[in-house]
Amino acid sequence: MDFEFSQEQKKFREEVRDFLEAEIRKGTFKPSCDAWIIGYSPEFTRKIVERGWIGLTWPKEYGGQGRSYIDRLILAEEMLRYGAPVACHWFADRQVGGSLVTFGTEEQKREFLPKIIRGEAFVGLGMSETEAGSDLASLKTRATEDGDFFIIDGQKMWTSGGKYMNYIYLVARTDPEAPKHKGISEILVETKLPGITIRPTIDITGSEAWNEVFFDNVRVPKKYLIGEKNRGWYQIVHQLAYERSGMERLMANYPLFDAILKFARETKYAGKPLAQDSLIRSRLAQLQVEFEVGRLHMYRVALVMDEGRAPDWEASMSKAYATAFEQRLASLAMDILGLYGQLLGESKLVPIMGMAPHSYLGSKGYSLQAGTSEILRNIVATRGLGLPTE
Repeated sequence: MDFEFSQEQKKFREEVRDFLEAEIRKGTFKPSCDAWIIGYSPEFTRKIVERGWIGLTWPKEYGGQGRSYIDRLILAEEMLRYGAPVACHWFADRQVGGSLVTFGTEEQKREFLPKIIRGEAFVGLGMSETEAGSDLASLKTRATEDGDFFIIDGQKMWTSGGKYMNYIYLVARTDPEAPKHKGISEILVETKLPGITIRPTIDITGSEAWNEVFFDNVRVPKKYLIGEKNRGWYQIVHQLAYERSGMERLMANYPLFDAILKFARETKYAGKPLAQDSLIRSRLAQLQVEFEVGRLHMYRVALVMDEGRAPDWEASMSKAYATAFEQRLASLAMDILGLYGQLLGESKLVPIMGMAPHSYLGSKGYSLQAGTSEILRNIVATRGLGLPTE
């Protein structure tokens, strides 16, 4: 197989790298782990907007560029490699805009896609609930019809960046009598509407990336229903395939990977660099091989997207592989750094800017976010391999 990129794609990658390295030199940001979910910087997003790097794959008639998913993956890969603060626009660009392109009305496309591209619409994901995480079909938030409006009541948990977002992509039950995989709809909700309360949920790393959102008699115009009423579950399955492509999961902690390689080369023990220790060298080499395999999974998913179909089991395979890689990376970093690796960023003795404990603490949830690894393996088994469900 020929995995060679075109000259235009190589040039694009260099353009993105040059931009990011220049911004780092200016002090715009410092590379950090999980910046795609905790790095909120409207100023940085505006710089991305100026370069036209939001909505690359969307139709030109709505302000997009009609480029390939490989092109978008190149952009996303470099943003993650450098730990850039892209969280403001990440979810809208990654999946919500694509869902609107596929299922939205013409009015919705013309209203929201240009807003996302201009960096005016930051969209959080209102999917999981306290008793409906991996089993999303068990959600209880209701959207009851009232004339030209839906009345929203319920609670969402782990809403991505809810505190910073001016819109929430909401999944709610519109037919409480239907079987749980039916009677679900997708609705775009403006966060400034009366009746919405957003509370930050501080996780074990100290991040406020996740939020719980309460909806109390919130009136939302019906025109913001995405796709068909009561067909939301089937649209969600399509959308989650894009969320699970694996790029964030594989590369969210790439700054740590890069830093631990440099640490092993430059730090000496018994007069020799750590990298010359056969055990450490072997484990780092194994991790590098696993990383390259993960990249191939990512590009396979992008190629499937460019073929015009949702990467169902391919994305599940990529995400399950990538999160396991991230967990091994975090564990190896802690092993190499020893007790000093437990120090947080405010300590004077902290190595590599305290990225290791952040990654290690956060890694325990990687195999749960966006679908547990058990669920993803079942998808690969049934939809990819055609194995029986019973």
